[in-house]
Amino acid sequence: MPTDSELENLSVNLWRTLYQTYTRFKNGMDQVLSEHELTMEQYLVLATIRYSDAPMRITDVAHWVERSTNSVTMIVDRMVKAGLLRRVRDRRDRRTVNVFLTSKAENALKAANPAAWEFMQQGMSPLSYKDKDNLAGVLKALNYKLLEYLNPGANVQGMLKSDSKQQDYVMKQWRKQPWLATSKAKRRGTKTGNTR
Repeated sequence: MPTDSELENLSVNLWRTLYQTYTRFKNGMDQVLSEHELTMEQYLVLATIRYSDAPMRITDVAHWVERSTNSVTMIVDRMVKAGLLRRVRDRRDRRTVNVFLTSKAENALKAANPAAWEFMQQGMSPLSYKDKDNLAGVLKALNYKLLEYLNPGANVQGMLKSDSKQQDYVMKQWRKQPWLATSKAKRRGTKTGNTR
């Protein structure tokens, strides 16, 4: 049976490893996306808006990318100036402002998607399907506990269900993209994705 000190040390080591892994994943994604003149944050904003099932307000984007509304507002401001996004007032409720991709953003996202997908796949490549499934379960348990801590008295189960529903929709939209087949083909060393 581990001692209290051993459990505490393990918790600190796990926290540090999670932080390092996230930071390295973000830095790697930033490096890959810089070839397309995007940062990971900009890419996430574009992908969130592009693959959503409804017009997105800045608060919706902030929720999806796990950032404060103020932080996302600043990112969106820079993206509007760069010609990647445009703000449009809702016709039914003029107080509501939605954000939409410009054609420049569509082109940037189209070019960046295969590289981002390939990086994600390469980053996860040391893990088997079973490892990934186990890790997903462990991270869900951690997320649940952290949401309870950050939102005392909130319906955490409902929050996770809503997130899961939105993530499922986004993944369905992502799976329809032609670049996924191209990325698979590149990993297999073929042009069409068909193996002989």
